[in-house]
This record gives sequence, structure tokens and C-alpha cells, in this order.
Amino acid sequence: MKAISLKEKERLDELQRNGYQIIQNPDKFCFGMDAVLLSGFVSVKPNGTVLDLGTGTGIIPILLEAKTQASHLTGLEIQEESADMARRSVALNGLSEKIDILTGDIRKADSLFPSASFDVITSNPPYMIEEHGLRNPDTPKAIARHEVLCTLEDVVSQAAKLLKTGGHFFMVHRPFRLAEIITVMTKYKLEPKRMQLVYPFVDKEPNMILMEGVRGGKPRMTVEKPLIIFKEPGVYMPEIRDIYGY
Repeated sequence: MKAISLKEKERLDELQRNGYQIIQNPDKFCFGMDAVLLSGFVSVKPNGTVLDLGTGTGIIPILLEAKTQASHLTGLEIQEESADMARRSVALNGLSEKIDILTGDIRKADSLFPSASFDVITSNPPYMIEEHGLRNPDTPKAIARHEVLCTLEDVVSQAAKLLKTGGHFFMVHRPFRLAEIITVMTKYKLEPKRMQLVYPFVDKEPNMILMEGVRGGKPRMTVEKPLIIFKEPGVYMPEIRDIYGY
């Protein structure tokens, strides 16, 4: 593992996979459970190529490198500070030959990569539509959580252009936008094939949704059994512990 210097307010977090660590700055934005659950939902065939749209500090490519036999992974991130942390985390874990981090705009991804060039595309995009109430829409946290710099349609349309025919798109989002998600995916011929609702507790409403689509796939969607996070406050269900690698 390569020695990497941390900048002010940065910290190293353990990922419980292959001894990997990730650099984060809690004042800016740290990955959440949604990114970890998405990495557990994604499947990549051996030697597949992966692109993560809006990679943040690189959590999804790093976890997928640990969990799959992908040949190469790329993360695209518009915020240079996050992309820099991602690159240093990749180097720290000795993964520079397998993972590339590019600074760039999701909305222009098709100008950065050849069309139909990836087997798998993943995204943990901004969930919130409204910008009202945001005191600072240009802050890293606002950009990560609200559709300030890209929309759901931007993510899906770019994924459709960059996926090979038969390639797989994986995304985590919020259930309140499910109708829109299915409509937009269908519009861009990313046929919804698999869906899983995530519940904080068994008796609560779902607060996340995991979606898989196939470029040019035929209509037929599987709804998987619910994924429950907590058995009781502070105690993860066994499935969640498996995903985290505890």
C-alpha cells in the first residue's frame, strides 16, 4: 500500500475489503450507505469494463474492484477536490493500473469516452430535484445531493450512449421518483430489468431503490425481495453485514 499524504481535515476510512482505505473530508462529502448498497447490487462479468458516473471520492469503483473481476474501472467526477481524493485513494490502494479517475461533466460524458464502450455503468446521482432552500447551491454537499449540475435524465441519457448493446446500468435513487426513473430509462432504451426496495426497518417505508437496466433489453422486470437495513436500532441485518464485509 502506497504512502499518501492527507490534506487538512481529510481522514482515512477502512472499507473492510482487501484492506482498502479511502480518503474523505467530512466537511465536504462522505460516501453513505447508498453507495455501499449499490456496490452490493451491481454484478460485473469477468473482464468487464465499468464506468461510474459522479464517482465522488471513488467509493464505488474501489469497492467493485474488490468485489468483482472487472478488467478496468473508470470514475467520472465534476468536482476536482473529490476527484483528487479519489485519485489518491486509488494510488493508496495500489490500484492505479485498474482504476482511472477523470474530472469532467456527466452531461458531456459522451465527448470523453467512445460510444458503446462500457459493459457496466453505475451511478449514485443527486436525488433531490428542488434547489429552493439551498443556501449554498455551489457547495460540494449540495452538488452531490441536489440536481444542481446534472439531472436524472442527464445521467440516464449519457449511460445509454456509453453502454454497449446488452450492457447493464445500475443506479441507487429514492422511491418517490420511481415513476420518473422507469419513464426516463425506458425513453433511452435502458429497459428496467431488476428493482429492489431498501427499508430502514421492516415496519417503515422504503427510503432507497436499487435499479438495473439493460441497454436494448426486452421488457420484463424482476422485483427482488425487500432489503431491510436494521434488525433493531444500531444492529444491522445479516444481509447488510455481508454487503459491508463485517
